[in-house]
Amino acid sequence: MIAALPMYDNAATMAANDRYWALIADELHHRGIPAPASLRRGDADLMMHWLHPDLLLSQTCGFPFRARLHDRVTLIGTPDFGVEGCPPGHYRSVLIVRADDPRPGLAAFDGARLAYNDALSQSGWAAPQTFARDRGITLQPGPCSGAHSQSLLAVAQGRADIAALDAVTWSLLAEADPATAAQVRILDHTPPTPGLPYITAQGRDPAPLFDAIAAAIPRLSPEDRTRLRLRGLVRIPAAAYLAVPTPPAPALVEARI
Repeated sequence: MIAALPMYDNAATMAANDRYWALIADELHHRGIPAPASLRRGDADLMMHWLHPDLLLSQTCGFPFRARLHDRVTLIGTPDFGVEGCPPGHYRSVLIVRADDPRPGLAAFDGARLAYNDALSQSGWAAPQTFARDRGITLQPGPCSGAHSQSLLAVAQGRADIAALDAVTWSLLAEADPATAAQVRILDHTPPTPGLPYITAQGRDPAPLFDAIAAAIPRLSPEDRTRLRLRGLVRIPAAAYLAVPTPPAPALVEARI
């Protein structure tokens, strides 16, 4: 069986995620469900990982869920990270620009270069493109960075004009690297959309997994809940994910930086 929490797992959160998984695994054992002893890390191809028939638990992004996964995996539930300005289980993107960029609002960034982590990212690509389009603005594909942290660097170093970062990731990055975060400023926020859902393999009963995760979160220490930003687990229907607009893919994809 495979268990992973790939979306918010980095040097700052890895130990807390391990303790989180240990609590989930304990809750699963109490329910008679076997679980791997540790989280799996390092899968280079997340799509293959998400579609693996032995998948017990993973976390994906809303864009790949609606575009490629919704009818091939089982939705468990959505963690609530308490993102300011969002309903439970929802999140939004933080639009960042260089701290010394004098342009006052998004309208002044018409035609600007957008650094984005992945063309299949809700927070990094779909959300800012839809937000800009709805306001009559065009954001040009800039560097395809491969990670929100690299999009932050691309803006800070002047290789892109603007980037959209998942608000949870932005919070983690600003805490871990305040010097780089100080080189940018928040220009705007995109509207809330359903957050990054937990999934399991197609055909697996999600109910005991939901219950185990929901029971594990309150068992986390206050320090780990703060580190992971976890507030709870909510049920958001698949239809809410499928209703989120999907913009066109980038016309130009630069080399990853």
